[in-house]
This record gives sequence, structure tokens and C-alpha cells, in this order.
Amino acid sequence: MTSAPPSTDLQGTKYRSALFPELQREALHTLQVNLGYRCNQSCIHCHVNAGPTRREMMDTSTIALIPKVLEKFELNCLDLTGGAPELHPGFRDLVCQARLLNVEVIDRCNLTILTEPGQDDLATFLARQRVTVVASLPCYEAENVNKQRGDGVFERSLDGLRLLNQLGYGKPGGELILNLVFNPQGPQLPPPQAQLEDAYRKELLRRYGIQFTNLFTLVNMPIQRFKAYLNISSQLDEYQQLLEDAHNSDNLETVMCRNLISVNWQGELFDCDFNQQLNIHLNGPVHNLKDMLNIKQQWPGQPITVGSHCFGCTAGNGSSCGGALQ
Repeated sequence: MTSAPPSTDLQGTKYRSALFPELQREALHTLQVNLGYRCNQSCIHCHVNAGPTRREMMDTSTIALIPKVLEKFELNCLDLTGGAPELHPGFRDLVCQARLLNVEVIDRCNLTILTEPGQDDLATFLARQRVTVVASLPCYEAENVNKQRGDGVFERSLDGLRLLNQLGYGKPGGELILNLVFNPQGPQLPPPQAQLEDAYRKELLRRYGIQFTNLFTLVNMPIQRFKAYLNISSQLDEYQQLLEDAHNSDNLETVMCRNLISVNWQGELFDCDFNQQLNIHLNGPVHNLKDMLNIKQQWPGQPITVGSHCFGCTAGNGSSCGGALQ
């Protein structure tokens, strides 16, 4: 890894940055799809600027391509994100189609959506389809969660977790997977995942009788809403330097972009969800879901577009949609 002179990176930030190592894609097994930016929350760490006023939604013709792509490339995982992906009117039908193909479906759920008006049977639907739920819960303390995600979110999150537990999610030895996600409150790296998982498991069970499968620790990426927060607090350069100084080359072998393609609400393709938010498109002749159906693509060996933000995935114990890499 070599040093570069002071320059403006892909996000327009000026600092002395290291060059991120080159990466190539390996076998593709996950299609991560952002169904739209509409959400019932507006979290400070949200890297897609989702919220109740956003109206971007994937159209029905684009959604219809997803099961075809899953089948053509024999993918084994459909990872659905937003916003709150469950707010898309085609969410449930897409889940059912993917499950008929024996594809694992991940629902990145904010928990409060489970008690929104009109979503009374959502948790039951997820359980019936055996959807893997990955749920954001940045702390087991109410004050910290509400500070990051909004007033009252913690209690509503507990209500959602209890509902999932009642359906069998997160039970030891059970088939219904409930994974929780931790994000730091600010510009720090998360603590060791195993250690924090033990604390979460103990405190959630002792205080609230709640169980879960695994805890994932994620690094806050310096893009979009969190980048704006860092800029306002004059911490952006310092945080970027923290990520670069904590770079662990061992994490390069297991970063999520090696086995994943990210799709935005317009059906366009990206190396990862973060590149998607920075509008850094996929290399090569395949640019959208329709292209994937019409062109025979050899994914292994395809170059991945990297930038300064990629240090967020390799810093410390590493960070991916599946938590720490170490």
C-alpha cells in the first residue's frame, strides 16, 4: 500500500490518502438489492439518506428481472435493503418468488416497521417464508438507540424483537435466524464482535427476555448522511485517517464485494452498496439487471472499483454486511 499526494477523492474530500489495494471479484453468490429509499426512520448513520419523505422505488418491470437473474446465475442469496424494503408494495411477492427458487432471502429490517400501521402480519409473513432477518439495534441502552435513531425507537425495536421471538426467531437451535447489527455512535471503530455479542446476549436476555442468533458489528462509512455529520463536527479527515491507519490487509480476502453485486432502485449495478451511494458503477459491459440476462458474464477476475471509503471495510476486525471479517 503506497502513499499518494494530497488529492480530492471520489467524495470530494481533501486529505493525504493511502491508495487502497486492487481487488478482483470471485464467484458470485449474492444479489443485494435496494428496493427504494422510503423509510419510517431517519437515522444519523444512514449511508443512503433514507427517510419518510423519500419516494424513490424500484418499478415492477425491474423487480420482475430479479428472480430471473437469481435463477440464471444460480445465486443462493437475495439480500433486500432500503430504506425499509418492506414498504415496497412488491416486497412480499419478490420474497415468495425467491424462496420458490430455494434462495435464502435476507431482510434488512429496522424492527420498528413490524409495528407500523398496515404491517401487522409482516413478522408472520417473514417467519412463514423463513426469511433471515438482519435487524439494526445499535445498543441495548434506550438513550443511545434513541439518540442515533430517533425518540421512541428503542421501545418499538423491543416490541419488534419480542414479536419475532414469539414466532421462533433467534431461538437456540431454531431455524429462524435473527441477526442484530451494531453501529458505533460516532466516528470510532466497533469493539471486538464476539465480546460485544456476549454483552448483548446477556443484557437483552436479562433485561428484556430477548434472544437472537448472532450480532454483527459494522463500521460507519464516511459517506452521505454520516459524512455530512462528520463535516459539520470537523471530524471527517480525522475519521478517514483512523480508517486508513487501522487497515488490515488480512481482511482483503473476505470483503463482501468479492462475492456480491449491488443493485440500486433503478436496476443499475455496483460493486457494493457503498459504491452505489457514491454512484460508482460496475466495471465492464454489464450495467444493469437487463444486461445480466442478456450477456454471459464471467464474474471471477472482474476488477472491483475501490476508493478511500473502502478502508471502512478493512479497518480493524473488518466490516461487511455479515459483520466483522476477523
